[in-house]
Amino acid sequence: MSQSVASAVSTGSASDRLKALGLALPELADNPYYVHHRSVGSSIYISGQLPYKDGWLLGQGIVGGDVELETARSLARHAVLNCLAAAVQAVGDLERVRIVQMLVFVASTPDFGQQSQVANAASELLIEVLGENGRHARTAIGVTGLPLNSPVEIQMVCTAA
Repeated sequence: MSQSVASAVSTGSASDRLKALGLALPELADNPYYVHHRSVGSSIYISGQLPYKDGWLLGQGIVGGDVELETARSLARHAVLNCLAAAVQAVGDLERVRIVQMLVFVASTPDFGQQSQVANAASELLIEVLGENGRHARTAIGVTGLPLNSPVEIQMVCTAA
């Protein structure tokens, strides 16, 4: 765990930690074809989220080709912020969100091999904001393409703490 993760986890509420990072949960636009979350029993399934901010996709391309690792990491943080917004829609309050599993899809060249480094940026943000409720099982997968030519897409399963 990075030093910033360790220090952020020890202070304030999840909402306070999010604000201290200079971040806010975005408004998610409705989509006529799918919902951002669906609850089944105590599990909440979060639809795959792209790195949108204020209605704009923040990047396009293939990681390891025309998208650098650090750019992909930043995009993963934006995508997971959108996942958190969907989770809050489902449970009503950031303090109640507990992440169970995260799947990170990275559009990458066949020889890239650092999908886990992209996913780490999203994992770090979840732990910085949610503390122990942000720790999760995870899979990072390299794919040949994603919707709208996005470099990153993140899907989650969570529960209400």
